[in-house]
Amino acid sequence: MTLPERSAGLLAGVDEAGRGPLCGAVVAAAVILDPVHPIAGLKDSKKLSEHRREALAEEIREHALCWAIAEASAAEIDSLNILQATMLAMRRAVEALKIAPAEVWVDGNRCPTLALPVQAIVKGDALVAEISAASILAKTERDRQLRELDRSYPQFGLARHKGYPTAEHLEALRLHGVPDFYRRSYRPVRELLAQGRLFE
Repeated sequence: MTLPERSAGLLAGVDEAGRGPLCGAVVAAAVILDPVHPIAGLKDSKKLSEHRREALAEEIREHALCWAIAEASAAEIDSLNILQATMLAMRRAVEALKIAPAEVWVDGNRCPTLALPVQAIVKGDALVAEISAASILAKTERDRQLRELDRSYPQFGLARHKGYPTAEHLEALRLHGVPDFYRRSYRPVRELLAQGRLFE
């Protein structure tokens, strides 16, 4: 794919994590990298081991010119739908940046509404370092949130499957009921709630 020409100003890359899982927030990150401190090994966060992702996330937080993480809650996902909630999380991340970029490139084929020039880049998390960095920050933050939830709700195995609808996860929900941080608009959750399977 041929990438658009960059403007002379600062570029912010944006990506999200957590659209598919049944629970928790969808998390977005925005990153402006520092050309004086390039970070080696940036790529799509899904192609990295958890250990490598965590190491790169630390490097990004330390050496990027600017970065921000934001989210949309499970309740906002249910209210808006996952696409609009993702756009909201992305917009919040860009608006939280301490430095205003000249333009924003977003992974995927949809752009949030911003008061800045914005472009969608398909497979941007593999092609654009700034988007790769945002992908890594969003994924590591989302995983951190799920590990935290796992400490309070160990019976659901959230630290292992990160909220995705695995057979193990669905069986745990059938057994224990649905806690309040789940996305009630997602079909497996909606069907369990219709059966009265609420977590108590």
